[in-house]
This record gives sequence, C-alpha cells and structure tokens, in this order.
Amino acid sequence: MSFALLPRAWSSVGRQSHPANLPRNLINKIAAASRSTSLPTRWKMDQPSRAACGCASAKRSGKRSAYIALGSNLGDRVTEIEKACHEMDSRGIKVKRTSNLWETEPMYVLDQDRFVNGACEVETELEPLALLDQLQDIEKTMGRKKLIDKGPRNIDLDVLLYGDEEVNHERLQVPHIGIPERDFVLRPLAELIPTKAIYPSKPWKLVQDFLNELPPSSEPLSTLTPISPSVGPLNALKATRKTHVMAILNTTPDSFSDGGIHTFDSMRDTILSFIRGGATMIDIGGQSSAPGTPDVSAQEEISRVLPAIELIRSMPESRDVAISVDTYRAPVAEAAAKAGADVINDISAGQLDPDMLSTMARLGKTVCLMHMRGTPATMSKLNDYPDGLIPTIARELLERIAEAEAAGVRRWRIILDPGLGFAKVGEQNLQVLRHFDELRNWPGLEGFPWLLGSSRKSFIGKVTGVPKPMDRIFGTATTVAAAVQMGADIVRVHDVVEMGQVVKMADAIWRY
Repeated sequence: MSFALLPRAWSSVGRQSHPANLPRNLINKIAAASRSTSLPTRWKMDQPSRAACGCASAKRSGKRSAYIALGSNLGDRVTEIEKACHEMDSRGIKVKRTSNLWETEPMYVLDQDRFVNGACEVETELEPLALLDQLQDIEKTMGRKKLIDKGPRNIDLDVLLYGDEEVNHERLQVPHIGIPERDFVLRPLAELIPTKAIYPSKPWKLVQDFLNELPPSSEPLSTLTPISPSVGPLNALKATRKTHVMAILNTTPDSFSDGGIHTFDSMRDTILSFIRGGATMIDIGGQSSAPGTPDVSAQEEISRVLPAIELIRSMPESRDVAISVDTYRAPVAEAAAKAGADVINDISAGQLDPDMLSTMARLGKTVCLMHMRGTPATMSKLNDYPDGLIPTIARELLERIAEAEAAGVRRWRIILDPGLGFAKVGEQNLQVLRHFDELRNWPGLEGFPWLLGSSRKSFIGKVTGVPKPMDRIFGTATTVAAAVQMGADIVRVHDVVEMGQVVKMADAIWRY
C-alpha cells in the first residue's frame, strides 16, 4: 500500500497521525479495509475522483451555481425560452437570475432567422454531466430536432460555467469553448457576472474584459422585451426604434385630471380615438394614486377595470393594441391578466402588496416597476435625496429589480419607470428629464426599456403657470419630446392625439 493514497484528512491532523508514525498492524487493517466495498467512497483508496472530471451522474452533497446559455430562433422564441426555464425549475435546477434577452444575427450558419439569446444563473446539486443530461432531455421534451449543426432550433441550452470548475470530457467542455468569441454569450453573462473570471487559470481576466475586447459588430445588439402577441417587442438599444404611445384610461371618479370622464357608455368612442391617435398600448387604472384620494377595495378596483379590458378585447379595431393594468394589488393584477391584460404596471414596484412580486412571476406577464417611496399619501414628503437624485433613483431601482428577480420575475420581462411626480417635487422632475440618459446608462440598468409618465403633472403647471391639468398640453408636449430625445421607449399620456403627433415628429428627428 502507498502512503500517498491514505485519506487526505490525515495530513492535517498532526505529525502523530502520519502513516509513518502509526503501528504496522493498524496500517495493515486500514489497507485491507480500503479494498472492501463496504467502506464509504470517501475512504476508499486507489479510486480516482469522478467528480474531478465531471463524470459523476449523482447529485452533489451541496448546491452549486452554474450558468446556462439560452437560445431560440424558431416559433415564439421568447415563449420557448421561458418554457425551458420553467422546465429547469420543475426538475430542481433552480433558475435564480436571468439576463436580458438579446436579438442577434445568426453565426456560423447564416441562412436562418435571427436568434434570441440570453443566459441564466441556476442553482443545482447535479454534477456537470448530469446537468447536461437534464438540459438535453429538456430540449428533446420540447421537440428540438438537430438537423444541421448550429442550424435552426426552437431551443438551445448549453452549460457555460459550472462554479469555478473546469470540465474536459468528450461530451462537455466547461468553461464553454465558444464564450470568448461570442458577443451573444458575453453580453448576457456580463449582465449577470461582469467581474467573474471565466478561466480559473486566468483569474485576472474577467467576463467584462472579454466583452470589451470583441470588435464592434456591424449592427449593435439590442435587448428584446416582449409586450404581447399583437405588439412587437421593445428593443431598448436599437437607435431606430419607434416610441410607443401608452394611452391613459382611468375608470376612477377621482383621478387628478380625468376622474369620472371615461364612463362605460363613452368608453368605446374613447378607445377608438386612442387608436386613431396612434396609441399602441392602453393603461387601465381603477384606483387613483393622487395624494389625498381614498383607497378602494380590491374588489371595487376589479369591478372598475375588468369591463374596460373586456371591451377592448371585444373590439376588432383594438386587436393590435396591448393592454396594461395600472395597479399595485396582486388580486387586481391576477384578475386583469386572466381577462386579457398584457402588462402589469405597478407604481410601487411590488412594495405595497407583499404578494405582488410572486404574483407577477407566476403570471409571467411583462411588468413595469416604477420608482416611488412610501405610499401615494406620504410620497410627497419623502423627497430628500442627500446622495444625489439620479444615483439614489438608480440604486433604489436596482433594489426593486433584485427583489423582483428573487421572486421569479425574469429580467427580460421588466420595464422601468423613474416615477415623475412620485416622491419628487418641482425641480426634481426636471432633473430626471435632464439626466435621463445618465439613468438609462447606469451600471446594472443598461438595456432595460423605460416608460416615462409626465402627462399633465403638477411640475408642468408650476413651470408654465397653468393651474388646470387638462390645459397643460403644450407643457406636456415639451416633456414628451424630451423623453424621446433622451431614450424613452414608452410615453404614458392623456392627450393621445396631440402627443401621438409629438412622438411622430420627435422620432423623425432623433430616431431616424
């Protein structure tokens, strides 16, 4: 028996337990026992470690982090990727975080449709090869047929990284061999782990370093945020994208500028005017967020919102319009989604109902997370930003994003809103508009689409001297043009016809 093959734990116990200091009869007993199949594997001698090469198929004793590439270019690409994530979760491969989704040109085999690519961080007890087996079985279960190498596929799942381990096996190479050369892999990884080393042998070279070294592509990549089957996705980094007009449809008697105007009898005509004015989204609200307005019950809010959703869904003219529900209550969000709403627009970003984030995740809808502090009744007093307005909004939105992701909301399903008029007064709203591009490019916020809602708000009245909200059209128009110039993807407005014209002109100037 070789002393070098004795259990490694002995070397750390002390000189008195070194094999050379043990009695010969004890050494002989240990040697004989090591050849017995009755001893646990960790005590057996002359057995190479299967875990070291990634060959074991059993579960590990502890959970490990791995990073999985997600890709699709057939069918409903986002739905296919979301199905794969759901399947991983159901098999105990817990999806902890996701990147944004990136739309990319095909690589290697060029004669095929554009891909949607992303990455996710998973937590697993599976060994690398067992993890690969599960991913390939998910592909098979979802109907993938590999006819051409690197050709079209409805789903593609690859192990990119597995902890800090290297795996060299005929079936699996980790880190994935294609990481350094693939923009569509490095960008999602850089969203998740920008400061992680890809190769353990080169701990000084990080994911972000590899991404920075890539030559610029002929067409810059853009993120992709799905809205609805009838409305194309948002491409927040595409310079020539069109700005979406979101029409405000309040079904409340006490909203600050249009309370009681939109009755059910007049609603059809209102919706038609929105569509003719260029609205691609309609945001329906059944609870006013104006300071001083009383709360209504969730059931009352549902009774106000659902008839509007059902009406829009029944109208042939609105088949290409997405429906958003403006609510911070989980029961309202759920009822609205079941009735046909596409987007959940929560002014509190999940802070006013403890069930909202988990409900968002379960419904799988795209969500808008707005920056706000406190409640509508207290927010105006919570407007102190000693560390700077933009840095604080960025930090607090990053916290909201992390909370949403922890609840299971996918990163590619998130729209952000800086919350004009919410815990911001007067000049602070102008600062947000002036420095909105800085907020969009804040580390960790890059690639998200943004909604801006300045319509008729009090800071416009203070600047222009117009007391009545309904008369603030020209002031609102200026803020909408500024929002487009600074990079907003959606503008939320009351005066759809007028603001639709402003958006068309602003797009023509800045998004040509």
